[in-house]
Amino acid sequence: MNKTLPIMKDIIKDMFLNQTPFDMIETFRIADLGCASGPNTLLFVSEIIDTVYKLSNQNINNKIPEILVVLNDLHKNDFNNIFIVLPYFYEQLKEKYGYEFSQKCFISGVPASFYGRIFPRKSLHFVHSSYSIHWISQVPENLDNKGHIYMEKTSHPNVFNVYKKQFYKDFSSFLTHRSHEILPKGRMVLTLIGRNMLDHDPSENDIWCIYELLAQSLLDAVSQGLIKQSEVDSFNLPVYHPYKDEVMTIIQEENSFDLEKLQDFDCDWDSDDKNYDCNDKLYKKGSGEYLTNCIRSITEPMLVRHFGELDLDYVFERYKEHAANNLEMIKTNYINLIICLSKK
Repeated sequence: MNKTLPIMKDIIKDMFLNQTPFDMIETFRIADLGCASGPNTLLFVSEIIDTVYKLSNQNINNKIPEILVVLNDLHKNDFNNIFIVLPYFYEQLKEKYGYEFSQKCFISGVPASFYGRIFPRKSLHFVHSSYSIHWISQVPENLDNKGHIYMEKTSHPNVFNVYKKQFYKDFSSFLTHRSHEILPKGRMVLTLIGRNMLDHDPSENDIWCIYELLAQSLLDAVSQGLIKQSEVDSFNLPVYHPYKDEVMTIIQEENSFDLEKLQDFDCDWDSDDKNYDCNDKLYKKGSGEYLTNCIRSITEPMLVRHFGELDLDYVFERYKEHAANNLEMIKTNYINLIICLSKK
């Protein structure tokens, strides 16, 4: 988010100062797709509001548009957790910006898949999505990937092909539906996890090993009689991490948006500290715990839905051990993609 926020603010600034003046916008309408329900959900909202407030103070006519933020995620997202804190959030707006401006900000939620239509035609000025687009709409059909839960170096080549095909279908659908909902010259900023664009072979991808450690942990549960082998064989993650060229190709072929920026950057899985010793036992333990917490927060709902009463504490205790023992393998960066689009 620290990488994305400056880009997002610059785009909003350009929209107001160079594209559509404040005087022409009565309500600035924003959508945050895949908003989740954690502390970062309203962080994005607050940054947008702060940007609009500062820009409005530069406006000669001192006109401040109303701001409508629509939060979107799947139906099972905990929207109640968001709505409960909204009164406190509005109170903070009043204290920071004054009563008049706080009364111009409106936040609502729409539960639905963003792979379908969500909003009325030409109703949005700006769309944001962080760490959501790499989650595809479903596990690919006809997937034979026994013993694994994602693309892995020993998976059949067809596993990569069907995952890629599903991502192409979903991302194209995402762009098409947003093209109906966003006003001409409206903008969209998407951040997702990708992979090194030079590594077309998923077996060489940095990120596959993170999920393969989870597959190993589930197989440990099989060996203890906690779950059946067939249950692991039928479980696969609905996720795909594209490389730059794939994203560019889909955007060009779908042809509803101009690509203004496609930037990649690296993030460490476990720490920002570059001065680490892979042989240090305390470092291995701490790194394993950090990665385990990250992966558990991402995958636990899917594991519960598929395996039911599985002892997740056991699974992720094994994951922590695998992560510590494979620290050199996972002490790599993963690729993030920031995509900035303008509606044609």
